[in-house]
Amino acid sequence: MSNYLSRPCTAFAKTQQLASGALIDVALAIKAVETAEPCEPILTFDDASGAVVDLDLRGTTAEIVTRLTEHGELEALAAKARNRSSTELQASARGRPKLGVVAREVTLLPRHWEWLAAQPGGASQALRRLVDDARRSDGGHTQTNAARETAYRFLSALAGDLPGFEEAIRALFSGNSDAFADRMAAWPPDVRNHALKLAGATHSKDHL
Repeated sequence: MSNYLSRPCTAFAKTQQLASGALIDVALAIKAVETAEPCEPILTFDDASGAVVDLDLRGTTAEIVTRLTEHGELEALAAKARNRSSTELQASARGRPKLGVVAREVTLLPRHWEWLAAQPGGASQALRRLVDDARRSDGGHTQTNAARETAYRFLSALAGDLPGFEEAIRALFSGNSDAFADRMAAWPPDVRNHALKLAGATHSKDHL
C-alpha cells in the first residue's frame, strides 16, 4: 500500500465520527455507507494536518483505489518538484547519497556568509551544527505548535458553529488543556475527543 493510501484519516458525518484509519479504508467505509442509504454530508480529515481530504468515490472499489493511487503519485511528484531545483538535481547526482546529503539553496546576507566561512569545517558544517543545536533546544515547541495548528484546522472545518468555539480556540493556543477541554464539554463527544487527540491534550493545566 502506498504512503498516500495508508495516510491516517478520520471521517465525520456532521459531528459523528464515521470511520478512522488508513485513507483507503476510510474511503471504502464512506462508500459503503453512502451506497447503503442517503446520509449527512461526510468530511474526511487528514490526521497529520487536520485538513479536509477531497475524495472522489465514484465507481467500483478498483476504480477508487486506482484514482487514489494516481492522486498520491501526482502529489508526491509535485512535492519533489517544489523541493528540488535543477541545481539540487545536479548535486544529488554527484553528491553522497549514502549519507543522505541533499543540496538546497540558502539565501543569506554577506555578513552571514563571512561568519559561516570562518567556522571550523566551513559553512555547511556550521549550518548543520546550528540546526542540530536548535532542534535539541526546541523542547518540543515546534511539535506542540504543529499539533495545535492541526487541531485548529479540524475544528475550523467542523466545529465553527458550535457554542464556545472561539473560547476553545483561545484556550488551545494558550496551552491550557484543561480550559480547552472545558470549553468543549457540551460539544458532541466525537468532535471533542478527536480535537483533544489531535492537539495532544492531557486534561491537565500543563501545556498542550
